[in-house]
Amino acid sequence: MTAPASPAVPAGAVPAGAVPAGAVGGAVDPGADGAADGAVVEALLRCWVREHGLAVAPPELALRLAAGTLAVPVVAPSATGWHRFGPPRLDGVAVGAARLVAAMAGDLVARRRLTPAQGDDLVARTVASRHRIAHHAAARAGEPLALPPTFLDGEQGLVAGHPFHPAAKSRQGLSGAHLAASSPELGGSFRLRWLAVDRSLVATGSAAGRPAEALLAELGDAPPAPPGTTAVPLHPWQAGAVLARPAVARLVDAGALHDLGPGAGAWSPTSSLRTVWRPGAAWMLKLSLAVRVTNSRRDNRREELRLGEQAARLMEAGVGRRLAAAHPRFGVVTDPAWVGVDVAGGGFDTGIRGNPFPPGAPAVCVAALVDARPACGGPVLAALVHRLAAGTGRPPSAVAEEWVRRYVAEVVAPLAWLDATFGIVLEAHHQNTLVTLDAHGWPVGGWYRDNQGWYVAAGAAARLERLAPGAALDAVYDDGLVARRGAYYLGVNNVLGLVGALAAAGVADEGRLLAGVRVALVALPPSPVLDVLLDAPCLPCKANLLTCADGRDELDGPVEAQSVYVEVPNPLAGGRR
Repeated sequence: MTAPASPAVPAGAVPAGAVPAGAVGGAVDPGADGAADGAVVEALLRCWVREHGLAVAPPELALRLAAGTLAVPVVAPSATGWHRFGPPRLDGVAVGAARLVAAMAGDLVARRRLTPAQGDDLVARTVASRHRIAHHAAARAGEPLALPPTFLDGEQGLVAGHPFHPAAKSRQGLSGAHLAASSPELGGSFRLRWLAVDRSLVATGSAAGRPAEALLAELGDAPPAPPGTTAVPLHPWQAGAVLARPAVARLVDAGALHDLGPGAGAWSPTSSLRTVWRPGAAWMLKLSLAVRVTNSRRDNRREELRLGEQAARLMEAGVGRRLAAAHPRFGVVTDPAWVGVDVAGGGFDTGIRGNPFPPGAPAVCVAALVDARPACGGPVLAALVHRLAAGTGRPPSAVAEEWVRRYVAEVVAPLAWLDATFGIVLEAHHQNTLVTLDAHGWPVGGWYRDNQGWYVAAGAAARLERLAPGAALDAVYDDGLVARRGAYYLGVNNVLGLVGALAAAGVADEGRLLAGVRVALVALPPSPVLDVLLDAPCLPCKANLLTCADGRDELDGPVEAQSVYVEVPNPLAGGRR
């Protein structure tokens, strides 16, 4: 897109350099390419109607954009926002993802007073993401599906990614061999790059009962380091980036930093790209990665790492024990330790995360279960429901309704319990939430992960301070903000997202699923988040398209302004009975 002085944008215009050189490997099968394009078109349309408060009803949706009138066949409207659309036409001409996002960006530039550069950036990131999805789909098409999936299946299974994000697979900065090795969707793996840093420059924290350096040593991965230094792990791409900086080069010349080279074993990137896992390792590592993934540059920030340490202390001080007593099949994966380097520009800091997932562990990232998997047979959860139905002789719709009820009991209930008991709300979106499956595929437990996604309601802070002095107090926010963020992450993204995905896949009726969820939520003990979900006529919802268009980094600035939020109708509303 060339952002115009006037609002009009050519329907097919795509900016030069929209797909970075080396970002996409080789030609893509036309079937996978078309399926990927359709998935991105549908994501864009879902974002647009949700974020502009538009009603969706058959037979057709008409959107008046600055570039013209977009006519979109409505295949199946959805109360959760998971609408199914047919191929759109702009002023009578069929458009794919590139032309559609160019038209949308032009409209946003004209009506939201964005800069031309912001419009171009939105188009470039969306087109690059669309090509990545096509590449993933082509690589995974025809691959046998493991049912039920394992931990690593889930981490490597997000072919398309977030269904309400225009650039779900945007990875600005990675290309070529680094991109292939760093892509979990392609089964990528790599060796860590280790640097030995003079201890005077090293900063650490630990709530694990042992220093962070000892935890890293347990991995047995680092080459021998010179005396007086600490071995620090880096993503190999990140190592190249930081070692090229003049300030770091001076440290190397002064003998304060040594490049030890690659580690002993291969690590697999998980669904977040920067957190890595290795079979049998006592710890996972959350590496800094100065790559813009979706909306944010993924360098670890020291305050995030300290929050992970605080949260781990809080869990050790009694919250974890109480949670285990109330919900023994649900756990919180903590990030109890970290190591960093005090050098201008940062980029060295690494979080150390617990690893309760041995090879074959049946704890699966929920995002992987609901992923659209274009050209790969559709969502894993739909296939799982059909297999359960075939094994039990029941209709898939009935199995889906029971699966969701069990999910609420095993995954949603403990998260609501933390809110009700301690005022702790977690950013339990699909990628941060794992569900444990039995041998047949039924939910029997779950996990939450992520050191960034902790909120403590101000009204509960004094109680937590008495329990664990100084723990988690960096995450205290206004009670109302905490409840509303929980309503988005646990409600809109997680529960309604699960319902919407099943309905969009044609597995079950959305209305019946919503009714079952409401009954299950009403039966839980009250909590501020549940009160919003059950009573509020509208729910807060992150607007990923508008956030992306604004160019916001969601890890930067005050939590109240990191993302654009809109209000969406609440399909669960009705008041407690």
